[in-house]
Amino acid sequence: MKISLVQFAPEWEHKSENMKKLTTILKRKSDLGEILVFPEMTLTGFTMNASTMAEYLNDETVAFFSELARGYRTNVFAGAIEREGKNYFNTLVHLNPSGKLKAKYRKIHPFSYSSENKFYKCGKHPIVTNLQGLKIGLSICYDLRFPELFRLYAKERVDLIINIANWPDTRINHWRTLLKARAIENQCYVAGVNRIGDDQKLHYNGYSSVFDPMGKEIAAVGNRETVVTAEIDTKYVREIREKLPFLKDMRLV
Repeated sequence: MKISLVQFAPEWEHKSENMKKLTTILKRKSDLGEILVFPEMTLTGFTMNASTMAEYLNDETVAFFSELARGYRTNVFAGAIEREGKNYFNTLVHLNPSGKLKAKYRKIHPFSYSSENKFYKCGKHPIVTNLQGLKIGLSICYDLRFPELFRLYAKERVDLIINIANWPDTRINHWRTLLKARAIENQCYVAGVNRIGDDQKLHYNGYSSVFDPMGKEIAAVGNRETVVTAEIDTKYVREIREKLPFLKDMRLV
């Protein structure tokens, strides 16, 4: 199974412009995978303007990604700012090839360093979604620094962990190291999708990557707007876990 990571430079809080940009980027690619992944808060950038940017999950953002899922007959994983009553969540949605919402994950660890926790409620539950026998654990950006979440995914024996992010260049070495560590310790594929460009405060230089269960980087892209594709092999996950049965020795989860 192939996974495609869409790395681009979103226009700040400009949803319609970012829809056009993504449509153009995808038209250039003829080999999109069965899984198509976009960065955190895909259509807005990492904004704290939640009250203005938030939507219900039947509004334009999810409708746009639903159309992409149907048009390309693929599973789409994208970031949205979700409204639920008076609360807002930094959310990752999974849409199946029919464009239907199959799963949603709300970021468990809002980034307090940038006051995200003041504008967004934290999610409460890890989410595992499934497609064609592939088990996928979901996460968003800052979650990557909290290995206990990913140990819960290891306990569920996920084959792939997806992390969507807006991770700045000043700490990009942490991003790359943590993605690799999450793959090694949990013996699964890890796909991290970052953005490029600038927002009002920070610069981003991408390095969207896929690591295999042994921590080998099998795909990566630096500071450019593109789609990178890699192969995910569930048999290889099982082989590594059988050959090196480290997960059986977990004691604290």
